[in-house]
Amino acid sequence: MPDEALTIPAGDDSVSALYARPGNPFATLVIAHGAGAGKEHPFLAGFSSAMNEEGVATLRFNFPYRDAGRRFPDRPPAAISVWKAVTDAAHSRSTGVPVWAAGKSFGGRMASMAVADGMDVAGLVFLGYPLHPPGKPDKLRDEHLYELSLPMLFLQGTRDSFATPELLDGVVSRIGANAVIDWREGGGHSFEVAGVKKSAAEIGALLAPAVAEFMRANG
Repeated sequence: MPDEALTIPAGDDSVSALYARPGNPFATLVIAHGAGAGKEHPFLAGFSSAMNEEGVATLRFNFPYRDAGRRFPDRPPAAISVWKAVTDAAHSRSTGVPVWAAGKSFGGRMASMAVADGMDVAGLVFLGYPLHPPGKPDKLRDEHLYELSLPMLFLQGTRDSFATPELLDGVVSRIGANAVIDWREGGGHSFEVAGVKKSAAEIGALLAPAVAEFMRANG
């Protein structure tokens, strides 16, 4: 399914985005990239295409620093503002169906912070939540998660250095019944598995069925 290139106003700036809509989608999923790659990354492209096949419209976007060619991510207030603007754009194209938010690592964390700051979405999908910096399990990024009561799906590799399994299990348990973990055995931070040869696009696509199932069950 071809992507439609968009430019979405976001405060005093604008961001680039790609929109794809299958016939009669049951939901729209807004998708943000991780800190080190933009919306065109094969992982996100494969994931988005597979979500379209599952009956979900997708809107994936760049944060301003990526469009500007900068290396370091935007600060949370700026990223949260952009998330809200892009979600508003998704709502305007999604009359009658729920809008969800998803993000790879940094993008997912910023989505959850935006929801804690009032962003209106039906649920959250984390494609590798960065619970703590690698090797620093004492520096948890979890405080705002306990404020959220909407459905949340954590897809996480068991060998992800950004989320010690025992710690993430504990966080999700404290959040409550609205949060669910889908552990991917042997997966790293980008769900790669040592010794298993799959492209980034294939890896992203493999996550789509579980995400679509969760969205349908919690729509």
